[in-house]
Amino acid sequence: MFYNNGRHLKNGYWPRLMFRLTLFFTMVFVLSACTTQGIQPDLETGSQVTADSLLHDSPLDASDIDLSGFDMLEMSPEMIEFLDQEVRGYKSESERLRRLAWAIMRSGEFSLVYEDTTGTASETFATRRGNCMAFTNMFVAMSRNLGIDAHFQEVDVPPTWSMSGGSFLYAQHINVYVDLKSGRFREVDFNIYDFDHELETRIISDDRARAHYFNNIGAEKMLEGDSSQAYAYFRQSLLEDESYVPAWINMGILHRREALPAHAEVAFLTALQRAERKVKLMSYETLDIGWMSSHADNTSLVAMSNLANLYEDQGRSDLADKYFARVESHRLKNPFYRYQRAQLAFEEGDYEAAIDDLRYAVRRRKNEDEFYYLLSLSYLMQGDREEAHKWMKKAEDVSQLNSEKEKYSYKLNLLQNLDNP
Repeated sequence: MFYNNGRHLKNGYWPRLMFRLTLFFTMVFVLSACTTQGIQPDLETGSQVTADSLLHDSPLDASDIDLSGFDMLEMSPEMIEFLDQEVRGYKSESERLRRLAWAIMRSGEFSLVYEDTTGTASETFATRRGNCMAFTNMFVAMSRNLGIDAHFQEVDVPPTWSMSGGSFLYAQHINVYVDLKSGRFREVDFNIYDFDHELETRIISDDRARAHYFNNIGAEKMLEGDSSQAYAYFRQSLLEDESYVPAWINMGILHRREALPAHAEVAFLTALQRAERKVKLMSYETLDIGWMSSHADNTSLVAMSNLANLYEDQGRSDLADKYFARVESHRLKNPFYRYQRAQLAFEEGDYEAAIDDLRYAVRRRKNEDEFYYLLSLSYLMQGDREEAHKWMKKAEDVSQLNSEKEKYSYKLNLLQNLDNP
């Protein structure tokens, strides 16, 4: 937990309460910049797709799911009782805030556990589990109940990747900004990484925060294979804040998964329209998209990668190649993409290229046993048994499942037998 002591300068902090980044989930391979205006691909039915029709007339049926009255900050009686017992007796606003943070941080009965799930304030309080979106919901709700002016805040963190169900997950971060009556402010951050005070931050509205929340839930539903629920949550995210780019991207991914490429294309192009500040459109048919700002943000790159993949699926290679060329440097920062490249290089017998990609991947993601395993095999194919043994041992060490540990132990023994015939 971080404590910013001052009106404008961010210096000093409390003892840290750290959790991982909240996620927006995207299949990441991306690049382009077009608006949806004038871009209305024909569906098989002959109708046309627009950004508006994605929200109201999608073939994905979610008409029976109403999220309009949902309150992610609702306080439960148990939460109010907890505040009455632990915090409310303190008169000073800053002391109530400090006491709340301490009550949540302390070990014992209230023990917080990080988990990649997004919960409401009351759900998070009840389970003591969740990601930083969940914990931020809880802290904002409890602070406001105590009369503390707490807000959601977006943080521009460096790209962070993980993988689930064959999809790349790209992380964003959100935390708490507290505006005290004294004119000072505090930042409360549930983050396992050291908070960098040089990172760009912005206070956001509750509508924007709800867009984060519904997008996260939609991503979880999509990974579970529940397309109707996923669509309902992505739609609600965009109804809360139509400018929220991650939800447009995920809306595109969902429609692509459901074999609705025209809908997916418009969603990705709408994401780009929202993400890019300066785009000069020339001709959609020739993809002469002119120029973009020199510092395209990560969300626009993610949208471009997904769009390139879509065009590649459709056999529109010229469009796919243009987008892939623009986003290549972005993709190369993704350790899972480098792992996929290494797999292809290994299959083609280019073990040196596989090793190069894998060495990068293991520097960025130190707990992926598959990376170490393929690296071991690549060195083995080059005849370097010492390095092969080293990386197989690493795969065994980081493996989380007993069955995987047994697999790597067996292969490690085989390597040792090769060394000692």
